Amino acid sequence: MITVLLYMALAVLTVFFAITLYNFFTAPMLRDVPPPANDQQYASNPLVSVLIPARNEALNIGNCLAGLLAQNYKNLEIIVLDDHSDDKTAEIVQEFAKHYPQIRLVQGRPLPPEWTGKNWACQQLSAAARGIIYIFTDADNTHSPNAVENTVRWMQRYDLSMLSAFPQQQTQTMPEQISVPVVDMFVYAGLPLWLTYTSTYPSLAAANGQWIAFTRQAYIELGGHLSVRSHVVEDVELSRATKQRGLRMLTTAGTDTVFCRMYKSFDEVWNGFTKNLFGLVGYNSIGFFALMTMLFLVCVLPYFTVWFADFRWISLGAIVLNVALRLAISVKYKHPVLASTLLHPFSVGFVIAIGINSFIRVKQGKIEWKNRAIDTSALMKGISLGE
Repeated sequence: MITVLLYMALAVLTVFFAITLYNFFTAPMLRDVPPPANDQQYASNPLVSVLIPARNEALNIGNCLAGLLAQNYKNLEIIVLDDHSDDKTAEIVQEFAKHYPQIRLVQGRPLPPEWTGKNWACQQLSAAARGIIYIFTDADNTHSPNAVENTVRWMQRYDLSMLSAFPQQQTQTMPEQISVPVVDMFVYAGLPLWLTYTSTYPSLAAANGQWIAFTRQAYIELGGHLSVRSHVVEDVELSRATKQRGLRMLTTAGTDTVFCRMYKSFDEVWNGFTKNLFGLVGYNSIGFFALMTMLFLVCVLPYFTVWFADFRWISLGAIVLNVALRLAISVKYKHPVLASTLLHPFSVGFVIAIGINSFIRVKQGKIEWKNRAIDTSALMKGISLGE
């Protein structure tokens, strides 16, 4: 039985490694501007609204705004929504706005029932925006000077209604280094990124709300964040809705262009991924446990069975593929190499543990983020509010 499981793991790993290599050589990188289809294609510079929901982001918002003010693309407005912060977030934004007229501060209204805080903040931001293109980004992001311009050029080149980028994740503490890259691995080893553009299947959609852009027309057609107002993983839901409506989208790697340090402690890692992991499979219990079981069989089991003579060689083959896969992803997308490769089985095991906690907490209705309880009852009933 174990031999069969190991051969299955080896087969799955071979597929994952093939996808990893495909993305390694072909992945659309936000840092690279695709050549225009004609001489006039990039002549237009539409107004871009960069929209930032911020709740207790006093430590981050200054760096975020400084990077956005340094953009090569100048036809943009920057709107920050202060979501009832009890630190100096609003004061910092106001100080920037005194000196830079392209920055505006919006005060958030009370959170209505059936909304998550971030979705409500994004909906209010869209109502204040004047741009032809909306770019939603997080307050704890920083950006290279070409982030906005490259986003616009990719959208123009491929006539996109939506574009998203997975930021280059910056990690310092051990809990960050062993967990955050694993979630990136789900994307870079599990989904050929160009399929988000070429395929019409909603299951082959992906997005990251840390950098997600829409044309204004598409955002309105999708129903904005109103259509996903109860969803915790709203970025993925919006990407699936984009494909369902026959609109063009593309998911890119934001390495060297958009940067984020998601979490800074064990507690933040544990609670942050607890909020999101079950939602990655649309809160489908069967799909979730199939994913967790597959991760254990593929990424953890061979490290145990390699110590038994009967399973040694096939286990070694699986370990070699695991290490090669993580090494390729680390080099391409600038993950911590040693933590990603040497601690790979511990990393995956840690994420599985968080995933199980995510399942339990969502089922119990005990998800909380930034001192706000998140109502999961609608998700458990399979209701997509706004549809």
